[in-house]
Amino acid sequence: MQLDPHLSFNGNCEEAFTFYEKTFDGKIEFKMTYGESPMAAQMAPEVQNKIMHISMRVGDRILMGSDAPPQYQGEQQGFDICVAAKDPAEAEKVFSALAEDGKVTMPLAETFWSLRFGMLTDRFGIPWMVNIKKQAA
Repeated sequence: MQLDPHLSFNGNCEEAFTFYEKTFDGKIEFKMTYGESPMAAQMAPEVQNKIMHISMRVGDRILMGSDAPPQYQGEQQGFDICVAAKDPAEAEKVFSALAEDGKVTMPLAETFWSLRFGMLTDRFGIPWMVNIKKQAA
């Protein structure tokens, strides 16, 4: 079994995933707008160019997303996307990119469990944790 997150956006999914693709050196593998879908004729004109589904590969994981129709939009809550960085330089790069125009809730720093750990919400409203596992002594 594998768990892969799906993120909901309020009209800026494509912008977010373009940013995430660059930030995480990912690869968008699939993208479909509501207007490109078999349901296109049933969708309102204002959502035709919004993302119905997008998926991006980062390593062996998939991050998915969509622009949720207004009746399904809500605040993001009850989760964080956790990034397991391989070293401090990677953690700093990713954290800095995600923090741009976002809100840092815990600055990236060494902790008793991690070489670097930090928490933030990016400019798209998605909560993130960046972590590097310390090796057991």
